[in-house]
Amino acid sequence: MNRFLKTFITIFFGFLIVNTLYALEVGKPAPLFSLKNQEGKMISLQDNKDKLWTVVYFYPKAGTPGCTTQACAFRDSIKVIKNKGAVVYGVSTDSVASLKEFHEKHKLTFDLLSDEDAQIAKAYGTKMAVLTMSKRITFIIDDKLVVRSIDENVDPALDAKKVAEKISEMRSKK
Repeated sequence: MNRFLKTFITIFFGFLIVNTLYALEVGKPAPLFSLKNQEGKMISLQDNKDKLWTVVYFYPKAGTPGCTTQACAFRDSIKVIKNKGAVVYGVSTDSVASLKEFHEKHKLTFDLLSDEDAQIAKAYGTKMAVLTMSKRITFIIDDKLVVRSIDENVDPALDAKKVAEKISEMRSKK
């Protein structure tokens, strides 16, 4: 086996092992974060403890078609989700300025959070292997800050509706 192939295999399996070690699971505590929103205000997951359920949806890039569809679907469903005792945060590696522009253009009614260095995306296991971008994954976190749902097969147009239904189902079982 040539040196290049050995190096490639080592790196590839290294990525797999690292991603497996840090993958979140339902029933485990959610990684805490404090990130700036579209206005530059710090938003902390810890602030929701014992108060609200939290929907954290990671998306690749503000302004792209899928991300716009998903954000607008959450905007249109936000009252239903809030009535279920939950708050929504959209997280990407975009700058605060990009998020502000995206937020204003689409008249969003929930916070977008900037994870420019992708540290939170790494903690949640959503960071793409090579790019400083996140995969599209949605998490539902209960008021004790425990992960209750992880959706890796997100349909941007249906995510908000699916989240509202899941929260209702899970809260009725609690």
